[in-house]
Amino acid sequence: MSISASQWGSPIASRRALLLHGLTMSSHSWEGVAQLLTAEGFFVIAPNLLGHAWRRGSDYRASVLAEDLKPYFTMGTSYDVIIGHSFGGALALSLLPFLPEKKEATVILVDPVLEISDERYQSFKLRFLKEVANIKTADEYMAENSAWSRRDCALRTLALSMCTSTDIEELFQHNTPWSFSGLFKDIPLNVKITVLVADPRFSKICRLEHIPSDVERLHAVVVTGVGHCIQFESPNAIIDAVPLGRTKL
Repeated sequence: MSISASQWGSPIASRRALLLHGLTMSSHSWEGVAQLLTAEGFFVIAPNLLGHAWRRGSDYRASVLAEDLKPYFTMGTSYDVIIGHSFGGALALSLLPFLPEKKEATVILVDPVLEISDERYQSFKLRFLKEVANIKTADEYMAENSAWSRRDCALRTLALSMCTSTDIEELFQHNTPWSFSGLFKDIPLNVKITVLVADPRFSKICRLEHIPSDVERLHAVVVTGVGHCIQFESPNAIIDAVPLGRTKL
């Protein structure tokens, strides 16, 4: 498989972060969060997932997409922080077996799509297919999302232009039934997971009932006043969940 990714910061930085985008997004969708992380001393890598940014595949099961990310863990490469948005959150859970057993790591799931019921499945799929078939301009996104920057609106349009309806259709087909909550039961002892949930008044994609309340090293936080794209609307909410260990006066 070919590797396609964006990166920010110095490769010799003392801390590393891996960012996984969601459906119909791209590595560029992390621009705002990545810049904040590099300011905190991180080297940041954001891969483009299969089925996105012109990366074609024949099998779009989450397990296959996770295997496709294995090159980012070769030669002992590890990450202090892994952040996944939407479908990228489910993939972040799928990567837990790849993490070193002794290095502490923080995993942040940003409004992950954990469960899609049979009743919601068709409408959910059609929503994404419609976005790819009828791509809005940056100005249209700005008019609809006052909290998004022009940069993020332009990057949203760019990401959609690099997807195809066929890839998105197959991605849904290959992940039916859509259910990833069970992956929470295998959290390694050296990993802590924070789930950032969008305000249910603005998004019901991630639901608190899909997140176990009795699992150690796992906690959920509702980000008040923010919708599904938390990385656009409130990137600092994500940074606040990162253990920075600041020593600033």
